Amino acid sequence: MDRATRLGSPLVTTAASRSSRLRELLDNGGIIALAIVVMNVATYGFQMVAARLMGPDQYGGFASLLALMLVVAVLQLGLQATAARRIAASPGDVGRVERGILRLAYLSSVLLCLVLLAVSPLVERLLRLDSIYPALLVAVGAIPLTIMGAQAGILQGERRWRPLALVYVAAGVPRLVVGTVALVIRPTEGAAMAAVTLAWFAPVVVGWFTLRNGGRSEPPGDLRPLVTEIWHGSFALLAFFALSNVDILIARNVLSDTDSGLYAAGLILTKAVLFLPQFVTVVAFPAMSTASDRRRALLRSLGVVGGLGVVCVLGSVALSGLALVFVGGHQYAAVQDRLWLFAILGTLLSSLQLLVYSVLARQSRRSAFLVWAAVLVVVAVGLQLHTLTALVSLVCVADAVLLGVLLSASLWRMRDDALPAQ
Repeated sequence: MDRATRLGSPLVTTAASRSSRLRELLDNGGIIALAIVVMNVATYGFQMVAARLMGPDQYGGFASLLALMLVVAVLQLGLQATAARRIAASPGDVGRVERGILRLAYLSSVLLCLVLLAVSPLVERLLRLDSIYPALLVAVGAIPLTIMGAQAGILQGERRWRPLALVYVAAGVPRLVVGTVALVIRPTEGAAMAAVTLAWFAPVVVGWFTLRNGGRSEPPGDLRPLVTEIWHGSFALLAFFALSNVDILIARNVLSDTDSGLYAAGLILTKAVLFLPQFVTVVAFPAMSTASDRRRALLRSLGVVGGLGVVCVLGSVALSGLALVFVGGHQYAAVQDRLWLFAILGTLLSSLQLLVYSVLARQSRRSAFLVWAAVLVVVAVGLQLHTLTALVSLVCVADAVLLGVLLSASLWRMRDDALPAQ
């Protein structure tokens, strides 16, 4: 076989196609990675400002509200995952899927807001807030938060990476700017939560402007399949976010105000490590939806996430003083020698997050129950503990066991995916 024949062979064509896709993936990954870095730096920059200006007593309550918002955000992420998967799988139905997803987002956001308004007295008591107003603001913030998920999912499914990057940037920078101004004027739970709620409308405005002419002429079609998929996706994501945030709620009830504030400060580092490799999940999600690629995509992505986590853990040990500045400064010096534990916790959670999205990509519905089981274990044991170190150690052990079980189960179920058809 001569060289010209070899160059025209399917093998060479496939290799060239894969090389082109790889370059495209790296380019797109760079745009999304940069946007997510900006969003996370701004988000955690605001948390650093809040921790410094509010002090441990006030910041503990605000951190618990942010944890509640992350749990509320599971509907947002369920909408995003469903929209992205549906549009990527059926490019010819983009208009119909877009119209259906947006309609569901508007309806579900209002419903979620009403539910949160109804339970706001319970939230005030459970989180020991200064007043009911921060809990009411969480309910209002659920509306733009949910709509943003639908918009981001549509852009992700259509592979419109630049507008999606703008949405991510708008989700972080306004929070830092508005939040800092609000806390300088009045460093309270209510002022901080009002700033967060107001800032959530910025990415919705960006998303609306980008999608303003899309899908209007298309009927939404039958919404029941979308509702079913969103429900199952949200159920799995709710389990993960419950696991990643239940410890701050436990801390508010078993630790003193000062110790719960110290725990909340440590969780700033945890969340930073958790969301640092978020771009890996965004870029890897389409590959994890393909049977022939999902095993390799999962293992390589876990390698990247784990590598970043190791760097963060070692950095928190060698540069604990710098890490302390990151989480709030000298007011939180009592937690400095335990920040490495919070970095380990963030690494475990980032790996678990990737596994949960892998489960969503292959439409598996059983693994969520394993995550819920871990939540129950953390709650049952955590309520019996009364020290910061014991609580963070418990969560690390529970997450590590769950990671091992989920990874083993996922690899077992994907064992035949890469085999050629017989």
